[in-house]
Amino acid sequence: MNKALFATLALGAAVAFAGSASAEKLKATLDGKSEVPANASAGTGTADIDYDAASKKLSWKLTYSGLSGPATAAHFHGPAEPGKNAGVMVPIPGAANSPAEGSATLTDAQASDLLAGKLYVNVHTAANPGGEIRGQVTK
Repeated sequence: MNKALFATLALGAAVAFAGSASAEKLKATLDGKSEVPANASAGTGTADIDYDAASKKLSWKLTYSGLSGPATAAHFHGPAEPGKNAGVMVPIPGAANSPAEGSATLTDAQASDLLAGKLYVNVHTAANPGGEIRGQVTK
């Protein structure tokens, strides 16, 4: 094999490997009108999310304010498109305080749903046990 072709192939493989190991930057913008059914909460929030496909590690920083009372729980739910509800997929521990930061390792199915835009973040309160603010996870 000639040296130029080998160098091109090696560089291409290195770039492909580096690209697959990089983290995806995702985000969710949470509010009451995104809940199903919608509510009139003044609460808002954001979830800044990183996903590393090589390790299947999901990391997040959830920040919120203006809720009707203390957050009782928060989760990633899915699989569901906007306007549809789904069960808890990944709990967000420590969500009683904002910001809440953490990480989890996803299964192949969870990772596929995440990258397909089928997960949402939901923050629950005593006044809104089904969820007070919600946001779809997007790239």
